[in-house]
Amino acid sequence: MTELDFEFLCAFLKARSGLSLTAEKRYLVESRLGSVCRQFAIDNLSLLATHLKTGRRSDLETAVVEAMTTNETFFFRDKAPFDLFRDVLLPRFLAARASTRRLRVWCAAASTGQEPYSLAMLLDQNAPRVAGWQIEIVATDISTEVLEKAKAGLYNQFEVQRGLPIQMLLKYFTQVGDHWQISPQIRAKVDFRPLNLIKSFSHLGSFDIVYCRNVLIYFDLPTKADVLQRLSNAMSPDGALLLGAAETVIGITDALSPDPVNRGLYGKTIQPAPVRSLGLAASS
Repeated sequence: MTELDFEFLCAFLKARSGLSLTAEKRYLVESRLGSVCRQFAIDNLSLLATHLKTGRRSDLETAVVEAMTTNETFFFRDKAPFDLFRDVLLPRFLAARASTRRLRVWCAAASTGQEPYSLAMLLDQNAPRVAGWQIEIVATDISTEVLEKAKAGLYNQFEVQRGLPIQMLLKYFTQVGDHWQISPQIRAKVDFRPLNLIKSFSHLGSFDIVYCRNVLIYFDLPTKADVLQRLSNAMSPDGALLLGAAETVIGITDALSPDPVNRGLYGKTIQPAPVRSLGLAASS
């Protein structure tokens, strides 16, 4: 792969997925896209770049983007964001939405589904508190391949051992051969949809709680700012945004502000009320 080929592939990936790659990530491109070459019987990465330049292989374009997508996730990852949901956000919004009894949650970049399913299990454990409520969990990801796995809710032994308490495994999963499948009751609580975060998501509507964790780290600064601004637009006025531990809005956007108490939690920035003119006529 020549330097021009690498530059083209980086530009292609940024335009399609927002992924920002630097020269030190060249080994990652060669490793992951080498498997795409083998899948499509393409001899090398230079020829792969040539095929992509034609713009006539949508299947190849999709495979390249999905191969470069990082799908690292596990149940109750980092724990704190789920404690926040159970102990802070759920009580807050149950009080704030008592008149409508409706709550919308969005898990962006949901990968293979462990994050939204973790929230769905927490809701099930709080069933008496949310009885009669309409609670929607929308989970999106750019990769259709991981979304299919998420919809199936089928995980291997290693995946269910990562972060999932044994009590929840026994309560919500059924063993299927050497895998475990999450119950239909929990799967029914999550609506999985394909979505590219660098494109418009206004059609999803407004959300009260948004989880967008560990995806902004792969974007450059302008892309982060754009996505955060549009996330703010997709939040209700008192909505909550949770980012990953290595992510922040500080220095990137003024549309969102950190919660003063809870780390990793953000809300819409309260704009100061405009100063009203008293309209007094000048004396002569």
